[in-house]
Amino acid sequence: MSDDHLRADRSGLRRIAAVAALILGVIGLVVSAAGLVIAVLPRHFSAGQQKAIMDWEVSGRWRELPAGKIFPSTVGYTLPGTVVAQDPPLVLRAVRVTIAPQTRCDAGVSGAAAAGLLNRDGCETMLRATYVDQTMSFVMTVAVAVLPSSGAASAASGRLSGTQLAPVLDASEIGTGVRTVRYTGADGALYDYSKQVSATLAAGPYLVLYAAGYADGRPRVPLANDSYSQAEITSLAHGVATTVADSLGSAPAPPHCPGSPGC
Repeated sequence: MSDDHLRADRSGLRRIAAVAALILGVIGLVVSAAGLVIAVLPRHFSAGQQKAIMDWEVSGRWRELPAGKIFPSTVGYTLPGTVVAQDPPLVLRAVRVTIAPQTRCDAGVSGAAAAGLLNRDGCETMLRATYVDQTMSFVMTVAVAVLPSSGAASAASGRLSGTQLAPVLDASEIGTGVRTVRYTGADGALYDYSKQVSATLAAGPYLVLYAAGYADGRPRVPLANDSYSQAEITSLAHGVATTVADSLGSAPAPPHCPGSPGC
């Protein structure tokens, strides 16, 4: 083979090598650019990650919120239109009179069945507060039992209904429920707490329990014999309980990543 042919072959090989190097360089640049774009673009959480973050946020609220946020100083509620026909509806106020110290779940309920059930379901702690209506005729204790998950709270609510925590019309039928917190202030003697209604509702990992009844020393009259009292006691109790449930168990906004590197 002549020198001219050898030189031509070497020149061709060099061109091929140069083109190959150029192609590899371009590929490397594209890969690097893609990595940079991924690093600086907003991160997108999967549906499972979003749910886990939201559940974590809700489960920590009882520790993070001050007691006055969990149990507001006043709560508005309305009576059914069948009792008081008014447009717009008359807004009544429940007034918080005391917040009890945090307690064990079994110490916050009356009745061994309810205590054992909450312990079996992994109840961590219980928070309680007492409210009266503006006329100091009715009184209620609302409690928050902290369960390990929303499933555990729903299951506990369903099982507690079988231990006489469902609403009843005869106070003598209420054998178990939240242990009432009596008001110990100057007017504490007014609240004899003839319990008439008791119930539960689940909100996320929280089980909200309440007991309500007369507070003004009147004889223990079954609510079935007093439709107005029945409507006001149940409206008062449900209004306070749902307000507490919403403050703790309402779903937060879905989480998102702000888009900075390493988000």
